[in-house]
Amino acid sequence: MGVVLAGSTVALAGNGPVAAGPDRGGVGNGGSCGKRALLFCEDFERLPTGGAATLAWGIDTKDGTLTVERHRGDKVLRVHTEGNGRAFLRVDDFAAPGNSFYGRMRLRVDAFPTAPDWAHFTLVEATGSGSAEIVRPIGGQWAPPLGGSYWGVGADGGPTGDWTNWRESAPTSEDRWQCFEWQWDATDNRIGVWIDGVPQPDLTVTTTDHGGNPVDFVLPQADTVKIGWQLYQGGPTPDHFDLWLDDLALGQQRVGCAR
Repeated sequence: MGVVLAGSTVALAGNGPVAAGPDRGGVGNGGSCGKRALLFCEDFERLPTGGAATLAWGIDTKDGTLTVERHRGDKVLRVHTEGNGRAFLRVDDFAAPGNSFYGRMRLRVDAFPTAPDWAHFTLVEATGSGSAEIVRPIGGQWAPPLGGSYWGVGADGGPTGDWTNWRESAPTSEDRWQCFEWQWDATDNRIGVWIDGVPQPDLTVTTTDHGGNPVDFVLPQADTVKIGWQLYQGGPTPDHFDLWLDDLALGQQRVGCAR
């Protein structure tokens, strides 16, 4: 256990590669994790309500908090940020065989930003060695010409620059639970996305198809995966954000949305 301070990055996870097991929220966790061998799994059922703290994962916050709450008989993680703050659950020392893996999360967002123009948000982010890219499999952007916000894969910090490949075919949805899945495939530098079990081919990103940028897109050797919320522009509307997360999983095969 540890004390988490706002504006800090606290790595509570142990050293060495991630292995499925009780200490990493994997085999034996019960709930949605069951007895499947996963690289990481967290359904929050074993954690006490209140400020989140565990040896299974770390916390990265600035102007934000993570809190375990009860919701209709389940325990979930509430993510709260003020302004353009951030609050992430952080899986450190992550090591997927072949640098390829699948992810899943259940998600409910209270409200998405409607200002400033082109406000950009991230919910899943992965970083690591071998490439300067910061890759964001799940994120999106407020598009003022369309009067809505839309999901899109994005990246930053590497040779392809800062971009979000949002698509009008993938509008966000407020105040309802959804299941999001993503694939990180190093064989083709590919990110794929499913929403509520339905593939979203418009959101697929590959070496040669990533938002119109002509520079080759290369996935890093992922060693850190963060799940939560970050907004990048100041003075947003609304001035704070709340979302709830449950049934987080990372695995070598597609996890799926069934419990």
